[in-house]
Amino acid sequence: MASASRTFTRLITQTKPFSSTFRCTAARNAKFTLTRQTFQSSRRSYASGAGGNGSRTGLYIGILGLIAAGGTTYYYVNNDGAITLKEGSSKETKGIFTPTKSDYQKVYNEIAKVLEEKDDYDDGSYGPVIVRLAWHCSGTYDKETGTGGSNGATMRFAPEGDHGANAGLKAARDFLEPIKQKFPWISYSDLWTLGGVCAIQEMQGPNIPWRPGRKDRDVSMCTPDGRLPDGAKDQSHLRAIFGRMGFDDREIVALSGAHALGRCHTDRSGFDGPWSFSPTVVSNDYFRLLLGEKWEFRKWNGNKQYEDVASKSLMMLPTDMALVKDREFKKHVERYAQDDQAFYREFSDVMVKLLELGVPFTSKEDDRIILERSS
Repeated sequence: MASASRTFTRLITQTKPFSSTFRCTAARNAKFTLTRQTFQSSRRSYASGAGGNGSRTGLYIGILGLIAAGGTTYYYVNNDGAITLKEGSSKETKGIFTPTKSDYQKVYNEIAKVLEEKDDYDDGSYGPVIVRLAWHCSGTYDKETGTGGSNGATMRFAPEGDHGANAGLKAARDFLEPIKQKFPWISYSDLWTLGGVCAIQEMQGPNIPWRPGRKDRDVSMCTPDGRLPDGAKDQSHLRAIFGRMGFDDREIVALSGAHALGRCHTDRSGFDGPWSFSPTVVSNDYFRLLLGEKWEFRKWNGNKQYEDVASKSLMMLPTDMALVKDREFKKHVERYAQDDQAFYREFSDVMVKLLELGVPFTSKEDDRIILERSS
């Protein structure tokens, strides 16, 4: 280990100066001429113990992050799935850093703090677009092939980041990037899903049990376009898209309740407007409005969508209206509209399922944690 560290230090000193914030991406890593014998990418599982006989030959080192602050440099390297922390050259701190609930709570707290501080997005919160990021990075899962899902954070790359359904999500990824730099040991995959959990809870939603263990993957694992819902279509499309992921009718309707949050933008989806009067609060208003308001086609030059007759300030997509046109879907809409606690409970369950699709966890379901909300 000491030999590998000295090799890394020599390589660092031979390259041109770098900023205090180091991003672990292929583009930045290209600046360092690292030999394959010394540095290999790790595909190990989350938080597994040190393996083998502890010899150097069994060591896989992948740079997860490097932060220079206050004259002290911290090195994070992947050692058989855990994280080895070394502190500077003047005084070294050796050991394995295995994140605990307390560490993830710190990440959560930072996300919550920035959500409160940055209130200049849309209706006063980045919360809805963070939820959308968590949902879209997870909703690419295909149960038949086992591909897609939140494990990988492949939306970091084109073409997946450029898929039409992901338009506007750069705002969410950029929002979370400084938090990734502050906590370089967390994968993008875990950060994006934890961000969604935080946003839901901070917007007065139910607790969402969560567990870490997702690993970031490269561009070769990007999913094809067309795996996310198209708002212009009908109930058969919803069943095809969500059925591919393993969701039934009740779960489809519960997940659709997230449309109480946020709004559509003409420069992204071609649709326009919010679904509810309180788009930064998790509630069952989406279902109440679907049933309680009269809806008609909006007369405009944009995509086909509905607007409420009374105020003409709310919108519904064709896929939203499909939930009340279809008998099987509608019974769940009615139940959630009448019982917000049933909605919160089942929405929480289905969000847990969504965020874990396709993730090869080494932990058990009982290891899920509930992170404390800021208020």
